[in-house]
Amino acid sequence: MFFASDNSGPVPQPVLDALTEANSGYTFGYGAEPLMDEVRQRIRDLFETPDAAVHLVATGTAANSLALATMVNPFDTIFCTPCAHIQEDECNAPEFYTGGAKLTLVGESDRMTPETLKTAIESQGNRGVHGPQRGAVSITQVTEMGNVYTLDQLRALCDTAKGYGLPVHLDGARFANAMVSLGCSAADMTWKSGVDVAVFGGTKNGLMGVEAVVFFNPELAWEFELRRKRGGHLFSKHRYLSAQMAGYLRDDLWVDLATQANTNAAYLHAGMKAVADVEILNDVTANMIFFKAPRAMHRHLQGNGATYHVSGGSLDHGAPEEHLTGRLVCDWSLPPAEIDRFVSLLNTAKK
Repeated sequence: MFFASDNSGPVPQPVLDALTEANSGYTFGYGAEPLMDEVRQRIRDLFETPDAAVHLVATGTAANSLALATMVNPFDTIFCTPCAHIQEDECNAPEFYTGGAKLTLVGESDRMTPETLKTAIESQGNRGVHGPQRGAVSITQVTEMGNVYTLDQLRALCDTAKGYGLPVHLDGARFANAMVSLGCSAADMTWKSGVDVAVFGGTKNGLMGVEAVVFFNPELAWEFELRRKRGGHLFSKHRYLSAQMAGYLRDDLWVDLATQANTNAAYLHAGMKAVADVEILNDVTANMIFFKAPRAMHRHLQGNGATYHVSGGSLDHGAPEEHLTGRLVCDWSLPPAEIDRFVSLLNTAKK
């Protein structure tokens, strides 16, 4: 019963087959291999953007940080939510790769609104040479609390950013899960809503390790290439990144994987809703569930083999009835039997 992260599951066989196929003979490196041409064209077709610049890196940290570095100056600030991955989980990588740009936190939720974004923007750029200048807006989709922005919400945020002349970056580590949840196209969720640069995540949706950075304004692409090389993220044997992404995109495997992960979460959510003392904290429309339950219930679950993260206090010390927050993440490979077992344990614990 492994619900700790969608980073932790296996790689689907078609992706491994694509890697095996690529692991033959000789080819150019550094992204000049013919397989990258296939990936680039498939992503352009997917996003309905024939001129988009597409580049691959192995990690989400590199994808977000290098993309933002092309969008802001060292003396700028990037607007994001307090729980954005670039704020909480990147060890200051955005600040490092941008050469010092700071982060300005927007509101107190995992989802910014046009009002909170406007307030944050207007709080910066007013001190002349003495303060940070307004830089870019970074939106996380799916959010770190498992919520999904609607298309109307995305458009409203992008309109607000553009009203101040600011570019928009989309952190799409769980891009596929959000798109499947919304039932929209990749174009709808990005440039048609006003996004300038999108990270098309693959690692959390089954890949061994590759993310695509998609520039809808190709004028930024050369600087990204230079920063990627300078930052140590240009692979010489790049074909193994291309192979993963090619296998992911062929026959819409990426959509199938995200659909299964979201379906697993919906099934789990349905079982949890009927359990007393369990409070669901987010809108479960993608593949993550945040819930509050008594410490004793968390102990029962984890003591019987459930693996997931708990926050809000020590699992081992404190009153049994005190409520702590659990995070459950479903990936494409999660067997329904493990979901059934988890729900059964919840029902056992409540008694």
